[in-house]
Amino acid sequence: MALHVLVVGGGRVGAALARLLTDAGHEVVVIEPDDERASELRASQPAVRVVTADGTDPAVLESAGIRAVEVVAAVTGDDARNLVVAGLARLGFGAPRTVARIVDPAHAWLFEERLGVDAAVDQADLLARLIVEEISLGEVATLVKLRRGDLTLVEETVAPDARAVGRTIADLDLPAACVLVAVLRGDEVLHSRGDLVLEAHDEVLAVVHAGAAEALGEQLGPPGHVS
Repeated sequence: MALHVLVVGGGRVGAALARLLTDAGHEVVVIEPDDERASELRASQPAVRVVTADGTDPAVLESAGIRAVEVVAAVTGDDARNLVVAGLARLGFGAPRTVARIVDPAHAWLFEERLGVDAAVDQADLLARLIVEEISLGEVATLVKLRRGDLTLVEETVAPDARAVGRTIADLDLPAACVLVAVLRGDEVLHSRGDLVLEAHDEVLAVVHAGAAEALGEQLGPPGHVS
């Protein structure tokens, strides 16, 4: 059954989510306040309705059709905004289901059902589960098949001569259907923030659509690398 989904936040996470949902046959509306991001999303994903506005504004949510959706996903890069959206969706509009992205794991305790959050997605928590289960990481090794083989969690080591070395995550030319989850550097687990500068031998965990794996490898692997 096709779902009607409202995604608040049209950055890399929101864009990837919108593509995966539309590819699966669902109807998606994305609210994104930044004009440039909204324009890029319209151009790259014509099947998605994009609203250029502030998703924390109840009037905007109303005009975007929140009363007719089955799911609201708050995936901006700001925890407070995600909580506001989830709370408005559930407590203000009676949305059947809300999903919120946790950017800073220290704020995870706030993402509770009483505040309107049905499910919280914590990237650090996902990584911790993998480490606790002692899953072996190999070069571009497929770790988990998340949805019929189309969406996969992979790991790749940044090659010394890769394009990504010395560049921030925000500056990488990553495909829309790719979300970096975390970076392992020695004994450290680093959150995949946009200002994080990648170094040679970093191990990058990413969720990618099957068709985007090669493009990820081109950024993180050596010249001529094919995933």
